[in-house]
Amino acid sequence: MRTLPPPLPPPLPPRFRPRRLVVSTVTAAALAVTTAVALPQSAGAAETSPIGFGAGTTGGGGASAVTVSTLAAFKTAVTGNTAKVVRVNGLISLTGQVDIGSNTTVLGVGSSSGFTGGGLRLKEVTNVVVRNLNISKPLAPSDGVTVQKSTKVWIDHNSFSADRDHDKDYYDGLLDINHGSDNVTVSWNTFKDHFKGSLAGHSDNNASEDTGHLKITYHHNHFSNVYSRIPSLRFGTGHFYDNYVEGADTAVHSRMGAQMLVENNVFRTTKIAVTTNRSSDVDGYANLRGNDLGGAATEISRTGTFTSPPYGYSAEPASSVVASVTSGAGAGKL
Repeated sequence: MRTLPPPLPPPLPPRFRPRRLVVSTVTAAALAVTTAVALPQSAGAAETSPIGFGAGTTGGGGASAVTVSTLAAFKTAVTGNTAKVVRVNGLISLTGQVDIGSNTTVLGVGSSSGFTGGGLRLKEVTNVVVRNLNISKPLAPSDGVTVQKSTKVWIDHNSFSADRDHDKDYYDGLLDINHGSDNVTVSWNTFKDHFKGSLAGHSDNNASEDTGHLKITYHHNHFSNVYSRIPSLRFGTGHFYDNYVEGADTAVHSRMGAQMLVENNVFRTTKIAVTTNRSSDVDGYANLRGNDLGGAATEISRTGTFTSPPYGYSAEPASSVVASVTSGAGAGKL
């Protein structure tokens, strides 16, 4: 059994296949490539619309907001595909997941509203915004948020958490994106105290549905004491920039031909910052630039071709990421 460096407790190691290709361990200095970036976003700045693959997502737009404080009222409010803004006031206990309709904004009130014990499911919907919620301890088989067969999704300024006091399968994923979902932005969230952070593409055997989809941007998120899947991406195209990762065993994982651009992130007390050759029969691809690895290793078996995202964005340098993310990510920071 492997033991993580302090402050993490000894984790349960994941199973992975022997590496089929010779890979190299690259130092932080070798990867600290200077890149031309626009002016950095100010710490804690909250966008009024998503940046990245989820651009254009509006949710309920300017619809009149409805405020709810009970599970029954919430379920009623988020049903259907008409434009709607649903404000959640207080912490609501869930068993399982609540389905969210299309053209919906779900917005937490203040810094301590949200859901515990279960989560939200976006299944076969489009144009959904989830912001400013605390989502904690989603008991398996429920994820904190599941995005399934859905498009145009913005997950922003939420606080996801569980604990590492149980078996790794006691809780399910904090944020999972699967079944051909597309055009998703995950920004300014915190992910804490969990084994399985964010899985994108649920199976090695789902190429027919996922190939050409699962285009996801992760930016300005804070992953703290999350063991792995930061994120784990199959088949899709991922842009992972300006994130702060601390206390991971395996962070970014590109597999089954996925293309990932990993840019200007900061890694601390992390064993493997980026890998392309674990667990699956087919390796993924990754391009790295401008990262501060903090001593973490990389396992890059295949360099990718995804180097220029098809949207405008401002990637601040790694030197300012910790300050920006720790002050601006999570619920209560809008």
